[in-house]
Amino acid sequence: MSKVAIIAMGGTIAMSPSTAGGVVPALGADDLVAAVPGLAELNVDLTACTLRSLPSPSLGFDDLVALSHAVRAEIEAGATGVVVTHGTDTIEETALFLDLTVDSPAPIVVTGAMRAPASAGADGPANLYAAIRVALSPAARGLGCLVVMSDEVHGARFVRKSHTSSTGAFVSPGFGPLGLIVEGEPRLRGTPRVALTLPATDAITRLRVGLVTIALGDDGELLRRAGDAFDGIVIAGLGAGHVPAGMVPLVAEFAERIPVVLASRTGSGSVLRQTYGYPGSERDLLDRGLIHAGFLDPAKARILLQLLLADGADRDRIAATFDLYR
Repeated sequence: MSKVAIIAMGGTIAMSPSTAGGVVPALGADDLVAAVPGLAELNVDLTACTLRSLPSPSLGFDDLVALSHAVRAEIEAGATGVVVTHGTDTIEETALFLDLTVDSPAPIVVTGAMRAPASAGADGPANLYAAIRVALSPAARGLGCLVVMSDEVHGARFVRKSHTSSTGAFVSPGFGPLGLIVEGEPRLRGTPRVALTLPATDAITRLRVGLVTIALGDDGELLRRAGDAFDGIVIAGLGAGHVPAGMVPLVAEFAERIPVVLASRTGSGSVLRQTYGYPGSERDLLDRGLIHAGFLDPAKARILLQLLLADGADRDRIAATFDLYR
């Protein structure tokens, strides 16, 4: 019999109405499993534990380190796959963190819900059922961490939350899902994970990587006020990876002191390398020492940079690692 371990972290999938109004985390892993019909027919040994009961905006790197250790422990104890239930606000960052820190072919599947259990049309039970089916699928082995929502299977390095409330909020811009759930059965077209594993240690909690989004007319004052607060910075640049010309000296000054990664705020596509040549263009910024984020969006670039810095990586190693995502 296959074994799937379910680890609950909180989020909308585990929320109930509060007396003060709104929904708040209240349900544990056992409650979530009990709400899913059809599990008895799967012939699977399910274990369930609640590691955290938090809304996902309140999760920190210490929680992700603990989660990474818990996932690896379940796999070492014989789990065929692991399912993590999680809030959707930061699910894409947690998925990439697990993809980077758990070196195992066993499927690791993160899922959640856009509607709380008490809502009409709650999607949590269906998402959890689909996630368990993917965790059991031999075709999911070696694909790294996956996000399963709304009968779609997304790779950790591609997936993004694209809507505040739709049950179809999760997409993989430019690439599409790695598979679909059809009549309960996963149909996957695998894209192997990037062959990169980094340690998940408490050192990451002692570092601070900033994410600065550039906007029209930005003069860099927000970045200037950061001073020495950051160990690294991700710039969410305009378009293909651009900043206003007036910001260039400041950005270059930071790049001389700490790693500065150049990503795009657009939500899809790679930062360019050699198309534009004006001050503040991608060519100009890369020539000044910024590091190319490739296809990683700003939030995921921050996760990778934080893990690399925690592992003691220098600028050359950081740049070489980001090149894996070009």
